[in-house]
Amino acid sequence: MASILEEVNEPKDLKELSIDELNHLAGEIRNTLIENVAMMGGHMGSNLGMVETTIAMHYVFDSPKDKFVFDVSHQSYTHKILTGRKEGFINKEKHHSLSGFTTPSESEHDIFKIGHTSTSVSLATGLAKARDLKGGNENVIAVIGDGSMSGGEAFEGLNNASVLNSNFIILFNDNEMSIAPNQGGMYSNFKELRESKGTSVNNFFKTFGLNYYYIEEGNDIESLIDIFRKVKDTTKPTVIHLHTLKGKGLKWAMDNKEAGHWMMPASFDSEAMMKMPTYEKITSQFLLEKIKKDKTIAVLSAGTPGATGLTTDFREQAGNQYIDVGVAEEHAVAMISGMARNGAKPVYEIASSFSQRTYDQLNHDLAMNNSPATILVFGGSIGGGDCTHLGMFDMSLMSNIPNLVCLAPTTKEEYLAMLDWSIEQNSYPVIIRVPKKVVSTGKEVSFSQENCMKAVIEKQGNKVALLGLGNFMALAKEVSELLASKSINATIVNPVNYSMIDKDILHQLKENHDLVVTLEDGLLDGGFGEKVDRYYATFNMKVLNYGAEKNYNDLVPLAEVYNMNRLNAEQIVEDILNNIRK
Repeated sequence: MASILEEVNEPKDLKELSIDELNHLAGEIRNTLIENVAMMGGHMGSNLGMVETTIAMHYVFDSPKDKFVFDVSHQSYTHKILTGRKEGFINKEKHHSLSGFTTPSESEHDIFKIGHTSTSVSLATGLAKARDLKGGNENVIAVIGDGSMSGGEAFEGLNNASVLNSNFIILFNDNEMSIAPNQGGMYSNFKELRESKGTSVNNFFKTFGLNYYYIEEGNDIESLIDIFRKVKDTTKPTVIHLHTLKGKGLKWAMDNKEAGHWMMPASFDSEAMMKMPTYEKITSQFLLEKIKKDKTIAVLSAGTPGATGLTTDFREQAGNQYIDVGVAEEHAVAMISGMARNGAKPVYEIASSFSQRTYDQLNHDLAMNNSPATILVFGGSIGGGDCTHLGMFDMSLMSNIPNLVCLAPTTKEEYLAMLDWSIEQNSYPVIIRVPKKVVSTGKEVSFSQENCMKAVIEKQGNKVALLGLGNFMALAKEVSELLASKSINATIVNPVNYSMIDKDILHQLKENHDLVVTLEDGLLDGGFGEKVDRYYATFNMKVLNYGAEKNYNDLVPLAEVYNMNRLNAEQIVEDILNNIRK
């Protein structure tokens, strides 16, 4: 059969195809995805499992009039291919212009920019309510699954969707997985529903008052078309429970669904990476040693253990001292507060871009109760990529909450000393922003309650002081070297703590410095530099702040982001020279 994908450029091109042709198209799309993702990187397993569902959706419904909301939208690649963006998957030169998630600026078929979990039902209820207020008649379809159902917002969305009393369709993609294996009691009911082919009287969705249909062959296009036609233009909120196969069509992704969830591009040297020291490996090894000696220590993840180095081997060795709460970051923060209050020593590992989901719990449940738990924030830095996963917001978000002690280590030794102290102390909730690149001095570092409030002068100079926070200590040293070539002996300060300033050090700098420069790998607004600014506001001290402006840098190359924010050492030195000459 000739290529059908070549002839499909928009959803209406599907409408006249036969079932055989649709199945042939599914095979072409699956092969395209396997080749593209293997070469360019991205979400593999979740997209391979959704090929047939997405084809059937566009065959039956009428996008963009009918509105699709993909939860996380990490399973929307087929949707992109069918809505005019297939060149980004076929032509490698055009791939980098595409987001890995739904993006309204790319297509009218994308309603929201989405990259975090458990949001689709809530967003789609808003679309449906607005439609009802305006007297519209379009279908509103929320796609959720691949672990997303365990997030708290999904519960809230289901609870409110059930009382819409109008057209609302929820496609529950049940592939028996999250990123890692599913966690939580609801998944026992989903298993019961699968085994009973949807007939069990114990039905999670019916407890909300939602209409319910079950499809065992969630990768069968004909079955999907039949059920979608049945519910199209429904007047009641309805759930279609689809049993799909994650990684379908790629053996290794089906055999190892966790590893197949997401993959690096082919240019990524995995063997070299395995040999490189990383903070993920360093942290896991350190925590395993701590766990063996102390049964009250526990390590938590919210459904993303692989992202922070909590490998299958780690989990097996940790036993019940490892806890995966599913994609429920808010619950994780409240849980570690409870654990700490009752004498346990919890360590919660989270990616920077997901930490923003926890603000109220950080504030109310953890900090207000001053529970001595430890949170390790991985991936915090100024970056490019999709704006849904930027890691530059965590510092300003966390550092302005009372009682939270926020630490930014600069070396491996400093990091491990901070981590060891944080686990054993019982005075504060502690955030440690895990550095990106491993720098080891080989020098032993001690850390105590007094240390956590004090900055450290790494190099004494005069005239210019460089405060290099965390990741940006390396940038401070690079700037210092360039200044030295211009006969300026700059002081280098390690701030250590970014939730407070060391006024003693700042006072000391006034004696023989004309300019203080703050360097932080995060947002300027609400950041560490602004705290330094406030201290010096009534003194005769110039201050320059370097970090990221408040923008969603979406798919902007990192080099360009640095250039826009004047974060290159040469730019910083130019600014310093211009200011000290005045």
